[in-house]
Amino acid sequence: MAAVGAQGPGATDCVTKVVMSVSCENLLDMDAFSKSDPLCVLLMNTSGPHWTEIGRTEKINNSLNPKFAKTFVIDYYFEMVQKLRFEVYDIDSENCNLQDADFLGELECTLGQIVSSKTLTRPLLRKNKTPAGKGTITICAEERTDNRVVQFEAAARKLDKKDFFGKSDPFLEFYKQTETGWQLAHRTEVVKNNLNPTWRPFRIPVQLLCGGDVEKSIKVDCYDYNNSGSHDFIGSFQTTLSQIQQASQTYAAEFECINSKKKQKKKGYKNSGVVIVKKCQIVKEYTFLDYIMGGCQINFTIAIDFTGSNGDPKSPMSLHYISPQGYNEYLAAIWAVGNVIQDYDSDKMFPAFGFGAQIPPTMQVSHEFPINFNPSNPFCAGIEGVVHAYQQCLPQLKLYGPTNFSPIINHVAQFGRQAMQQQTASQYFVLLIITDGVITDMDQTRSAIVNASRLPMSIIIVGVGGADFSAMEFLDGDDGNLRSATGEAAMRDIVQFVPFRQFQNCPQEMLAQSVLAEVPGQVTSFFNTMRLRPPHETTPVTDHSASAPPVDVS
Repeated sequence: MAAVGAQGPGATDCVTKVVMSVSCENLLDMDAFSKSDPLCVLLMNTSGPHWTEIGRTEKINNSLNPKFAKTFVIDYYFEMVQKLRFEVYDIDSENCNLQDADFLGELECTLGQIVSSKTLTRPLLRKNKTPAGKGTITICAEERTDNRVVQFEAAARKLDKKDFFGKSDPFLEFYKQTETGWQLAHRTEVVKNNLNPTWRPFRIPVQLLCGGDVEKSIKVDCYDYNNSGSHDFIGSFQTTLSQIQQASQTYAAEFECINSKKKQKKKGYKNSGVVIVKKCQIVKEYTFLDYIMGGCQINFTIAIDFTGSNGDPKSPMSLHYISPQGYNEYLAAIWAVGNVIQDYDSDKMFPAFGFGAQIPPTMQVSHEFPINFNPSNPFCAGIEGVVHAYQQCLPQLKLYGPTNFSPIINHVAQFGRQAMQQQTASQYFVLLIITDGVITDMDQTRSAIVNASRLPMSIIIVGVGGADFSAMEFLDGDDGNLRSATGEAAMRDIVQFVPFRQFQNCPQEMLAQSVLAEVPGQVTSFFNTMRLRPPHETTPVTDHSASAPPVDVS
């Protein structure tokens, strides 16, 4: 779920938060031997002609009528015109790189139009404002008034075998009942070749699942995944959140998956398998402001690329060349991001490191050195201190290589591990890496990111210069597919990559907004998943005010 604060200059407090879900129909088919693989990107107009990406849905393979499970959450300001643009792409690359994608159409509207309509359906348009075939997009919106989530652990047994050469590749879809029909609330991952699957634990907002009413009907469909996009229906059942909880009190809630067509045709039909809900627990989900106002500190570390590919800092062609006006892309990124994030750090002392250079006095290559050359105290006083240390160290270095990210990621991760030992949500770590080139230690970097995904840590990568940054896009695992070289999956998406040149002619605030857009959601998702409440919060995490008591059955 992507979340963003949309407050602009002169804006007052937001009225409420709005949750938006997206679906499309009759999309253009851009693939020769299959269907399009759509993904929806949400952008917001923040100033003049400038649009900032707010978030993306998941990619759905081989579908011209996608229903996206990932939702967008936006702060709604009654007195502001909040312009939104929904762009739909056919994604053929594994890393969801939009530069390689086919454009399927877009919709521009305001948040006010969506809020007033509740359900807004419009034609998708090409860039020249002509219809993109018969494609339409539907945005369903509702005010978020309930901050509870349901934690689920689900499994199944004896599901129907649907694959000729294998078993089945099952996944579940949870639907909320609305006035206009069933609305997708959550889709689990696919478990390959297994008739007795166990899905990873997942969380669904109570409001998204049942509108906050635990007695309202929920529909759960079970499918066998096919690469063609035509998934085989295994079975379905309807229940309520209250029924799941009550059934879970003694052991685990079990529900027969019924395939109505198969039931009509087959005598003695019992079911197409059984879905087991091992855990169903309603808990309060804290917001980013809950954690910040409750005493959580954001610790900001800066890492600067000093590899030789940047060019000689004395040359005006170098990315490290500081113009007479005191400008280069590295400095611009430090100022833009640092000025925002320093407000969340009480002492405003920032460790700043370099990598990929030969450093004095021995001129040995280092991939993790403090730019003030003081290993015992790498901290700089404010963003001004970081800038000063950067300017002072440049003449003393020899730019070298290679471009290794893993040492600095592992360095910051050490502090994340120490913070986790306290079992509190008192500290979160954000690492800003500013780089010009291709990563040399990609396998080690992937492993470092996968390990860091289990810690209170986010990584922001700003790419300067005009290099090929496709590897950075891969690390920005919005699709949840980032794995280590040994196949271990990241627990969550913690990397945000932004190419600086997209913002070169934009106001400084736009780079900061794009770079930091995912951090609040990463902070809250981590601490909520780890069941860590804000340091100064005294109420229990479990919400006992639910109509049915929360149940945790292992």
